[in-house]
Amino acid sequence: MTAKPPNAGRPGTGGTGGSGVPREVLPDAWQPLLSQPPLAGMLVQPLVADALLEMHRILSPRLALHSLRTFLLADARARAGGTHYDRTGLFVAAAFHDAGLTGHAPPAPGGFPCRSAALLDRFLTRHGVDEGRRRVLNRAVREHMRPFPARGVAPEARLLHFGAWLDVTGRGTRKVPGERRRLARLAPTPLFAVSFSARVAVCGLRGVLPVPPAPAR
Repeated sequence: MTAKPPNAGRPGTGGTGGSGVPREVLPDAWQPLLSQPPLAGMLVQPLVADALLEMHRILSPRLALHSLRTFLLADARARAGGTHYDRTGLFVAAAFHDAGLTGHAPPAPGGFPCRSAALLDRFLTRHGVDEGRRRVLNRAVREHMRPFPARGVAPEARLLHFGAWLDVTGRGTRKVPGERRRLARLAPTPLFAVSFSARVAVCGLRGVLPVPPAPAR
């Protein structure tokens, strides 16, 4: 039996309308990742475009690149395994999965993943995404720091977990050989694992990190 390929997003995506975000308004460092086929074809989708603009507004440059690589690694895993999943939803979840590390996140019990999920839920609700889809994506973000995904979770949760852990720790490299290294060459963040661990440690003590300065190209 031939497995279904990943889809390009479900109907009823929501969003504010328009024809996507102009590539030139986003940072130069993002461009090699935005040019990758799984992302390049999604930039016209309103939900994706608005998520990119939110990333640019609230995430530090290194966290933003990590989020883009997380999605691309997750998508590579889905393609390798023939996993059918909500590609648009997974991208938005990846965009927000570490947003709880910033001062933009609302208070929420459970550490920064829960703050990230709360920020994601606000975004999805504002864009008219239905409750069932929001629940799946919020859980994926809320649980992405677990050592392993919970049994029976949706593919979006498994894929987000895979992509985030692979990018930071290298765990799962054999599932998508060479992909982590390739993406790191396209959009490098040297010593990211060390700096990310420090951010998480600080966040555990102080609740959130300072709001990053206004992004520049």
